[in-house]
Amino acid sequence: MHIEVVTLFAELVEAAASYGVTGRARERALWTLGTTNPRDFATDRHKSVDDRPYGGGPGMVMLAEPLKQAIDAARGRLSSKGVSRARVIYMSPQGEPLRHRRVVELAAEPGLVVVSGRYEGVDERLLERAVDLELSIGDFVVSGGELPALLLIDAIVRQLPGVLNDAQSSVEDSFVDGLLDCPHYTRPEVYEGRAVPAVLLSGDHAAIVRWRLKQALGRTWLRRPELLAARGTSDEEAVLLDEFRRERESGRSER
Repeated sequence: MHIEVVTLFAELVEAAASYGVTGRARERALWTLGTTNPRDFATDRHKSVDDRPYGGGPGMVMLAEPLKQAIDAARGRLSSKGVSRARVIYMSPQGEPLRHRRVVELAAEPGLVVVSGRYEGVDERLLERAVDLELSIGDFVVSGGELPALLLIDAIVRQLPGVLNDAQSSVEDSFVDGLLDCPHYTRPEVYEGRAVPAVLLSGDHAAIVRWRLKQALGRTWLRRPELLAARGTSDEEAVLLDEFRRERESGRSER
């Protein structure tokens, strides 16, 4: 997997991508990162990449031409690595909400160009002509697209073969099956008067699997009911969810 990021702050992207799971995977050449600065393609003596918006209003808008040339340069580097037609993604609050299924889809691509905007936005004509997909990480606004781009990259890299020490980790992550994750516990067995649920100490694998699914269903029902409504439940899951509700009502739910 080859990822090119178009950004005014390459140092930020490079530094953040050097840590943790993504950094270790990059060291092992499981993915590569390149950055392109639109300012390198500005033609005036001030290296301007933005200008005032037509129609007035606050803020500045990123110019189309420097961005287009930066995207073309990023695509050219990917082409030299055998990626003939890399998809271009623009991180934007107006984009499609990022979901796990989209992450898995993008992780199967050989290469991507991720555009990180700044200022008030990007000239719409550039988006229409050069961008294949707009993605949002949530219904809020941040100062630039670098942090959203890094979140997208981290999510994608986790899906690549060989990145996680335990391949089962990505299979059991939240949202993989349309559910939130179940609660997790580690030592000590008792912490500030709260004991680890007995079933997790039982050694009964089937019972543990059942408990974890029940807790994931219950947590999703409590915190993100829209996910559960969209996903639906099997007959077995409906029984587990009903059991979770009854235990919660009676105060007996193991947490």
